[in-house]
Amino acid sequence: MNTRLGRATVAVAACAITVSLAACGAEEDDARPGGSVKSDAVKVGLLLPENETARYEKFDKPLIEKKVRNFTLGKGKVLYANAQQDAAVQSTQVDAMIADKVDVLIIDAVDSKAIADSVRKAKRAGIPVVAYDRLAEGPIDAYASFDNEDVGKVQGKALLDALGDKARSGRIVMMNGSPTDPNARQFKQSAHAVLDGAVNVGKEYDTADWKPENATANMAAAISSLGKSAIVGVYSANDGMAGGIITALKRAGVSPLPPVTGQDAELAGVQRIVAGTQYMSVYKPYAPEAAAAAEMAVALAKGERIDGIINQVVDSPTSKRVPSVLVPGVALTRSNIRSTVVNDGVYTVAEICTDELKAACEEIGLN
Repeated sequence: MNTRLGRATVAVAACAITVSLAACGAEEDDARPGGSVKSDAVKVGLLLPENETARYEKFDKPLIEKKVRNFTLGKGKVLYANAQQDAAVQSTQVDAMIADKVDVLIIDAVDSKAIADSVRKAKRAGIPVVAYDRLAEGPIDAYASFDNEDVGKVQGKALLDALGDKARSGRIVMMNGSPTDPNARQFKQSAHAVLDGAVNVGKEYDTADWKPENATANMAAAISSLGKSAIVGVYSANDGMAGGIITALKRAGVSPLPPVTGQDAELAGVQRIVAGTQYMSVYKPYAPEAAAAAEMAVALAKGERIDGIINQVVDSPTSKRVPSVLVPGVALTRSNIRSTVVNDGVYTVAEICTDELKAACEEIGLN
């Protein structure tokens, strides 16, 4: 069963993150209090899935640590572990956090199904669980992420915009994310909702572990099968894989490069967009996602309600009406790099505009 957003239950457009859930028409028991820490000295266990994707170490971890400090007046503590894309390692890390008597867990699951037993262990130990970025299975108390259906639609629409009247003239390749990641399934489904009927999909892959090298191998196989002149565009679910795809296209001598999508606004991805080798990425402002996870985690650890924080409820295969905060993404192209990642302080112009990219940066007014 696929993750399903509870859109019929909540009128999202009418609900700001700070508005109470009751005002959005959901039941009171959706905002479930968790722990019972009486002071701000909470101990938060943070488990992130991997470090192949730059965002986790560069953005998510420091942002969550900062927000926990803010929400606890400097008294809260974050215990951190990274699973290096290994679900068994992450399960062991949860066990260690339980043994360390954390007051709440924030878990970005390597494998959304495999983590369910660990979530149940935490609950038996009286530890609330906030699923972060990926909707973990099991009895989670809250969920903070991006609107994954919207992300796939943004990617699909951007690819159609880039293709224009070439959309039906050849084949596109779809490079989806890891089959163990429920987000990847949502990106894939919502991208298909935009692309199906508008393009001809020549090859499609679910890419193990989101690894760029796997995307490179898949893309090489697609080029061999379809022929390099037949490929008019590539749907890539994230920036890391986009880099691997572009490597395969260049090795095969494909010129000009077809438009390639992405996600996460990684520095390398932004630089490829400036250079014109990658068409777009989805910029997801990590600060509000991290803030929501930290705020819900601290509240749950203290036994407080979270209905004033959430803006949505979602269903997982194992839990219904999970209190959630979903943050929208933005299509990032050459035209809005300054107004997004630069103005938000994610990257400086100096970081983006290396000597090799100075001319391209000047061309788009990024100087």
